[in-house]
Amino acid sequence: SGDNGKTKALGIICLLILASILLKNVFLFFSMYILNPIKNRIGNSIRFDIYNKILQLPIGYFTEKRKGDIMSRTTNDLAEVETSVVGTLEGWIRDPLTIVIVLFSLFMLSYQLTLFLLVMLPVAGFIIGRITRSLKKQSHEVAVKYGESVSVLDETLGGLRVIKAFNAEYILRNKFFSINESLLASKNFIGYRRDLASPLSETMGVAIFCGILYFGGALILKNELALEPSTFITYLALFYNIINPAKTLSTSFSNMQKGYAAISRIEEILNAPVTVNENPGGLAIESFTNKIEFRNISFAYDEVQILKNINLIIEKGKTIALVGSSGAGKSTLADLVPRFHDVTAGEILIDGKNIKDYSLQSLRKLISIVTQEPILFNDSIAGNISLGMPDADREQIESAAKVANAYHFIMQKENGFDSNIGDRGSKLSGGERQRLTIARAVLKNPPILILDEATSSLDTESERLVQDAINNMMQNRTSIVIAHRLSTVRHADEIIVLQKGEIAERGTHDELLAKQGFYKRLVDMQEVK
Repeated sequence: SGDNGKTKALGIICLLILASILLKNVFLFFSMYILNPIKNRIGNSIRFDIYNKILQLPIGYFTEKRKGDIMSRTTNDLAEVETSVVGTLEGWIRDPLTIVIVLFSLFMLSYQLTLFLLVMLPVAGFIIGRITRSLKKQSHEVAVKYGESVSVLDETLGGLRVIKAFNAEYILRNKFFSINESLLASKNFIGYRRDLASPLSETMGVAIFCGILYFGGALILKNELALEPSTFITYLALFYNIINPAKTLSTSFSNMQKGYAAISRIEEILNAPVTVNENPGGLAIESFTNKIEFRNISFAYDEVQILKNINLIIEKGKTIALVGSSGAGKSTLADLVPRFHDVTAGEILIDGKNIKDYSLQSLRKLISIVTQEPILFNDSIAGNISLGMPDADREQIESAAKVANAYHFIMQKENGFDSNIGDRGSKLSGGERQRLTIARAVLKNPPILILDEATSSLDTESERLVQDAINNMMQNRTSIVIAHRLSTVRHADEIIVLQKGEIAERGTHDELLAKQGFYKRLVDMQEVK
């Protein structure tokens, strides 16, 4: 029966071991079950916040920043935050708690040995801290290199035709190779430093363990420490339980240093000032009835004066043309009406009220823009035309396409209005792309039009079709036309000649010709008869 009892005890021990392992893994599963959705939610939330901020930031912000760098912050830096910071959250709660509980237990067993231990631990922490401190700076460099590589990739995808035509493959290959190599060197350096933290902390822990073993053991052997050998062994066993949490905590700390660099790059976007205020509580402007007035306005960007002392009135139904040499401020002046930028002095009024007093959304509802470069999205033809009017029915979309001289070519496509146009409209010709952007502007049916010479990059036949579409669209609308070809604006109600951000001349085509000034010189250069 003695053997029977021993076998029974053995069975109970086996069951207890199995039960403890099972419970450990059940709790481990539940901790991951709770933590993973939190981790994913944080990443998801930051990703959405960045995208939302990109939509809010003024257009000027993106002329300063590389597109690839912003994309890198939204992808690589965010992934770094998810793994380095959020991924180590669990350790930041569990490991310090384990260390504190174990230290308290050690103190209760022997306060003399624990005081010796508390002197040694900060020394170890200082050494590990010195090694991981430079990780943040290096991680920032890696993030910048990632941004540069994404920028080069983006430029390559957008300009493959030109790259191949100029045999520039080797130039871009070398550029990408050098960025990639420096990225590799920085990542390796970070890897060495980060991977050193864990073995170093373990070595330091064992060194302290050996120090306590020698120091405590010597005192016990000399009977200078009132501690039973069995209690001393319990003390050592308990201390050994600190080494593993300290090791994972130091790894977490080095990961945190990497993550901080990524967080600071993401925060740069999230904390960038939104200089154009949305004004959601502003007045809703439903219609445009009288005039647009630029009253003594000036505009500077990064302390560079772009426009100064502009006074201009655009009556409802009139067409105003902005002409002048490149960099004179034509596009900037037009961009002030939909508040892509805000004036730095003076005010712009619509129907006698400052445009800042209107809500941004209601102001932009009044305006349609056709840019020099047609901007389209990888969607169907109907989806691109109805961009500003998602509730538009097929009949409205078709009638907008007819006004824009686009209906005929759309119906020749295999799937008509449901045809996909490819990335940036790559499946369409230049003239077709431009007529789609005009159809999009027509469907919105705004009272105010801003046209940035939409025909300047087209062939003769496309230009005629697009110009006819523009003429159709301009009927009964107030138009601001940025003109590169003066032949397209000779019938404008007033032509504003800009030079270095100031109005140099103004008047009708014939009045300006009679002045024999800058406009006459421009006309002669373009041989407009």
